[in-house]
Amino acid sequence: MNKQMIDIGVNLMHRSFEQDRGEVVARAVQAGVSPLVLTGTSERNSDSAARYAAKFPGQLFTTAGVHPHDTRNCTARTLDTLRRLAKMPQVVAIGECGLDYNRDFSPRDVQRKWFEEQIQLACELDMPLFLHEREAHADFVRILKPYLVAGKSKAVVHCFTGSMRELDVYLQLGLHIGITGWICDERRGKHLRELVKRIPLDRLMLETDAPFLTPRDLPVKPQDGRNEPAFLPHIAATVAHCLGKPAEEVAEATTRTAREFFGL
Repeated sequence: MNKQMIDIGVNLMHRSFEQDRGEVVARAVQAGVSPLVLTGTSERNSDSAARYAAKFPGQLFTTAGVHPHDTRNCTARTLDTLRRLAKMPQVVAIGECGLDYNRDFSPRDVQRKWFEEQIQLACELDMPLFLHEREAHADFVRILKPYLVAGKSKAVVHCFTGSMRELDVYLQLGLHIGITGWICDERRGKHLRELVKRIPLDRLMLETDAPFLTPRDLPVKPQDGRNEPAFLPHIAATVAHCLGKPAEEVAEATTRTAREFFGL
């Protein structure tokens, strides 16, 4: 596949990339994966991602936000920090934000408060949202829905692994869906192989979520088990196989969707 593809979810500031961040970006480019959208997950992480991306104009973009796990650390200054970052040209979305009732690293009421604060910020700045939801579907939809219905916000549910009912609700709300290498897992990802057929190509985007979620069926396994954006074409090929479409067509369509969504 020689088409350029966009990885919409890379945790490039993760410590596992400390030693070879530049090489990871170079390998992605070589594999036809460029630009990359780096995920901001806390104030500090969003700041370092934005600063790193500034060295690769047009090649690296970022989100700025606070992941539900980290909302317990939010302060009166958090929104000002995110607002300042969001003004930078390389910052293209607010997030990763949402709700995670699986791990409960932050109290649920705190998660809900900061999820809504970040939705309001995205509406104020007219920026898309990069969303996380795990075992919190009902509250997630309840908080988000008024903003979507009012047409104030557009959003992508990153790393979707939920049920058919959840997917249908998200699609009815006009949300975009991010699919990761989870779909390559013949055990956990089996249901996704069917569900992906329900997602219109103009709502579908692809992501590695590197260094996490390494596709289980890679022909050559990375020694350290670390996922990287260069593996995105493998995910695209799996999705294409599930859809019964040529890999080039899926790569082109999902890339176009990502460009339009993030305004790249």
